[in-house]
Amino acid sequence: MASLPFGSTASVDCNQLLVETNGSTRTLILNRPKQLNALSSTMIKELLRCFIAYEKDDGVKLLIMKGKGRAFCAGGDAAVGFQSALNEGWKWGANFFKNLYLLNYIIATCIKPQVSLLTGIVMGGGAGVSLHGRFRVATEKTIFAMPETALGLFPDVGGSYFLSRLPGFYGEYVALAGARLDGAEVLACGLATHFVHSNRLLLLEESLKKVDTSNPFIVCGIIDQFSEQPSPKENSSLNRLEIINKCFSKRTVEEIISSLEQVASNLPDEWVAATIQSLKNASPTSLKISLRSIREGRTQTVGECLRREYRMVCHVWMPPRLEQVHDESVQQYFSTIDDPQWEELNLPTRHFHGRNIKSKL
Repeated sequence: MASLPFGSTASVDCNQLLVETNGSTRTLILNRPKQLNALSSTMIKELLRCFIAYEKDDGVKLLIMKGKGRAFCAGGDAAVGFQSALNEGWKWGANFFKNLYLLNYIIATCIKPQVSLLTGIVMGGGAGVSLHGRFRVATEKTIFAMPETALGLFPDVGGSYFLSRLPGFYGEYVALAGARLDGAEVLACGLATHFVHSNRLLLLEESLKKVDTSNPFIVCGIIDQFSEQPSPKENSSLNRLEIINKCFSKRTVEEIISSLEQVASNLPDEWVAATIQSLKNASPTSLKISLRSIREGRTQTVGECLRREYRMVCHVWMPPRLEQVHDESVQQYFSTIDDPQWEELNLPTRHFHGRNIKSKL
């Protein structure tokens, strides 16, 4: 069936999300290929409408999400967001992230299975609209990262939930260093549930579109027929888990960097040197609040993580050096906003079905 904008409005912006109907399957296509499918406010609202409507519709059994072009989704539309924040203050950003985090929560608690086809770039907000779903299919073209610490931000969209649940302290490494992972690594660490070669994706899609059930075991069985088990490359960070667990388990960012430098002095390794450089190039405040966020996320539900991240994202940070970021300034990101018009993120009461971390380690 032809792809059509969701809803009945005539606005061109609605073309940012296309919907294909095949029996009881709905395929949601992020359609901003020139922007690498970066999430706009319009796209987020349309996705919210879709998920809320489909959950109530007994005729919809399965959801597929993919991106148009060479990216799944490169994150939120930062350029538009920053400009709007400059023009309208914190309210625009707060509203943008409120809708985005609500979408992440609806996806995480959706009773109908979602299959995300992680082709190409999957970063930031793109991780939020896919990794909270039940099935995440990586390919040999997948490039995953949460690069927020280099941008003065922190891994949000529930990143403190799904990264904190990776093996050992791999989540701290991915979050703080903004590490890029390929498809095999995404599968091995558990962020993806399956790996399917890109030349078989169309066949997988055609099979999924014939599904007339929300039974996750049946859906998983279909994906299993097309999936592979690739091994991470020799230079993969997953082959350095001993170093990662030793260094990124430290209590503070300073101790993590010091531990990595000690390893580097005894073991010449390009990966260690590059990791140290990534940390030193990142925003000092971002590193500290990201580390605390991941640590707190380990014992929190997805809803609790999103509520905390919403508080954090409503703050602004400045100090350019690690030693200038004091515990008091880190603490403010975890407190409420001191403005009578600000409100907490209000999430509806829903039953959480859980995210299956499928680790191969």
